[in-house]
Parts: sequence; structure tokens; C-alpha cells
Amino acid sequence: METKNGGAKPDGKAPVDDMSAGNLDKVRDILFGGQARDYDRRFQRLEERLLKETAELKDDLRKRLATLEQFVKQETASLADRIKTEHDERTDATKDLARDAREAAKAFEKKTGQIDDQVGKVQRELRQQILDARQSLTDDFRAKIDDVLLRLSQESSDLRNEKTDRATLAALLTDMAMRLSSEADGGAEPKRKG
Repeated sequence: METKNGGAKPDGKAPVDDMSAGNLDKVRDILFGGQARDYDRRFQRLEERLLKETAELKDDLRKRLATLEQFVKQETASLADRIKTEHDERTDATKDLARDAREAAKAFEKKTGQIDDQVGKVQRELRQQILDARQSLTDDFRAKIDDVLLRLSQESSDLRNEKTDRATLAALLTDMAMRLSSEADGGAEPKRKG
């Protein structure tokens, strides 16, 4: 047997279950319908509010991230500028130090050259003074020798002319030896005996 709604009715309970389920829904709707609709409205408002707050939170988060990104970019650019400035300053300082070192080296070389020139000049002057002193001593020595030879020659001539005796000759030679010795020792002439 078939029912009006096309289902088979083997034991006769199916149409009653459908009706009782529908009736039960109606009873629930009558008893709790207002509350259920109120809860639906509340849930809907809550959902709308959550969506709105989520959207606002997303916008706020986007704005904050954009601000943070801008701040990070500015700080990075500022830091890069500071690093570049410091690098340039250090490069300039290094160049200044290198220039100062080169100038100091040049000044040192110049001063060393001047000292070498002065040392050379002093050495030349000392050599010249030594040569002059040697020449002067040689000239003095030759003059003394010439003087002694002249005296000897004179004394010898006087001896030949006067034909002095041996004692006078010995005294004369002793006197000459003493003169030569004293002149060599400092030029003081000894007193003659006699």
C-alpha cells in the first residue's frame, strides 16, 4: 500500500512520525520561537560586530605595519647615512694621516740631508784645519832646522876662523843641543854657562 506522499506504509507508523515531528516543531516554534529569533538576531549582530571589529583590527594592523615599515626604512636610511658619513670621515682622517706621514718623512729626509751636508762641511773644515796645522808645523819645523843649520854653519865657520880649542867646541855643541832640546820641548832657551 502507498500513502499520499508516495512512501510505503509497511507497518503504518511513518505518517504519524512525520506529523509528530512537524507538530513538535510547531510547538517549539510557539514556545521558543521568539527566543530563538532573538538569539538568531543576537548571533547575527555578534557575527556582524565580530566581522566589523576583525576588519577594523586588520586595518589597524595594516596601518601599524605600514608605520613600522616606514619607521624601519627611515631608521635604516638614517643608519646608512651615518655609516657613510663615518666612513667618509675615517677615509678623510686616514688620508690626512697618510699625508702627514708623507710630509713628516719628507721633512725627516730633508733634515737628514741638511745634517749630512753639515757633517760633510765640518769634516772638510776639520781636514783643512788639520792640513793647515800640519803645513804650519812643517813650515815652523823647517824654519827651525834651517835656523839651526845656519847657526851650525856660522859656528862652524867661526870655529874654522878662530880655531877654537876642543873644550870651547864641546861647550858650543852642548849649548846647541840644549837649545834644540828646549825648542823641541817648548821653546825656552837655557842659560849659557859661563
